[in-house]
Amino acid sequence: MSEAKTSENMSTGLARVMERARKDPHGKMLSLSHHIDEAMLRRAFHRIRKDAAVGVDGVTVEEYGQDLEHRLADLHGRMKAMKYRHQPIRRVHIPKGDNKTRPIGVSTTEDKIVQGALRELLETIYEQDFLDCSYGFRPLRSAHDAIKTLSKSIGQGKANFILEADIESFFDSLDRPILREMLEERIDDKSLMRLIGKCLHVGVLDGAEYFTPEEGAAQGSILSPLLGNIYLHHAIDLWYKRDVQPRMRGRSCLVRYADDLLFGFERRDDAERVMEVLGKRLSRYGLRLSQTKTRLLDFRRPSASQQSGKGPSTFDFLGFTHYWRRSRKGSWRLAWKTRKKSRHKTITALQTWCKNNRHLSIPEQHAALTRRIRGHFNYFGVNDNQKSLSMFLHKVKRTWIRWLRRRSQRTRMTWKRFDRMLREMPLPKVKVYKNLWAAP
Repeated sequence: MSEAKTSENMSTGLARVMERARKDPHGKMLSLSHHIDEAMLRRAFHRIRKDAAVGVDGVTVEEYGQDLEHRLADLHGRMKAMKYRHQPIRRVHIPKGDNKTRPIGVSTTEDKIVQGALRELLETIYEQDFLDCSYGFRPLRSAHDAIKTLSKSIGQGKANFILEADIESFFDSLDRPILREMLEERIDDKSLMRLIGKCLHVGVLDGAEYFTPEEGAAQGSILSPLLGNIYLHHAIDLWYKRDVQPRMRGRSCLVRYADDLLFGFERRDDAERVMEVLGKRLSRYGLRLSQTKTRLLDFRRPSASQQSGKGPSTFDFLGFTHYWRRSRKGSWRLAWKTRKKSRHKTITALQTWCKNNRHLSIPEQHAALTRRIRGHFNYFGVNDNQKSLSMFLHKVKRTWIRWLRRRSQRTRMTWKRFDRMLREMPLPKVKVYKNLWAAP
């Protein structure tokens, strides 16, 4: 957590908590819950997206904000008197491909505020503990930072062999008693632990069915990603640093983005040894490796004498396919392209949007599509990925004209007319925003 973040967004009391946590990495933090005041709750409210989905009470962020100060004072009073109760989570199912869905929990606006305040307080402590190999859902760290670190390790020869590890249903499998023990290593405040427990032990409303899960943390909760990081910090990160890395014969690395794990090894025998014990390590924490998605692959740079063909293998990580390609000078270098599954998922979502919103005016459709295209380019607009971006943009255009043609039976949208319209209202152009290649 940078000094800039501390000075701009952190109260004096939290700054003291952060300094104490930094100076005493093994000490317990006492008397923390009083830091959750109305100012912290207000900051948590303003971090919630204005268009965030509503929970079981149906109260939107805008409606909650209409009488914000009174609502926050009432919420803070109930929290101090220990009368606050977390309302049930509304479960929705998001398509994730392969005819499967991802269950997402939607909390009420008030519960999101409490979760956001808890995250701010816990982040102040645990950002001093987390290791550099962890990137997901952390301040001033991104998926691109994780990929650049991996790129550097590959260039240095630390990741000749890649171990992709996939944890089955991580958030649903998280063991709550073990998580509590982890938290109690750093936190000695019963009021705060009780409040965290209320956010974990909460009922779920799935359609007309109501139930209370005995394990796991709801995906979609503001607090869950941080709790997941704490869990895997103990289960994976510390284990790798203290027990695995010192025993390796060659160099190695770990890059973790939430529950996406990638181990890199200079030597194959080191990789095989870790692959053999990784499942046993995770089972101690109630977690399981996916046997179909966990694999060890050879990712050594092709020899300079290889004039054609491809590298030994490819792998997917954080939405990108990583592979070796020839540079213009003839040498082999690491490259990235949009993962096919990621591109297909985005295109499918855009097709659904165009179909459901074809009644909007063309300027409104253009503005919405521009935002979505720009968001896609901001993430996937990296070096070597121009071809995938061009394919994506072409698909968007074909999708849009298809649904514009179905708006009316009288005035047909021809490609000539469509091109003329795009000259007046252009869509974003393919552009490289980020360079993921990191020199060794």
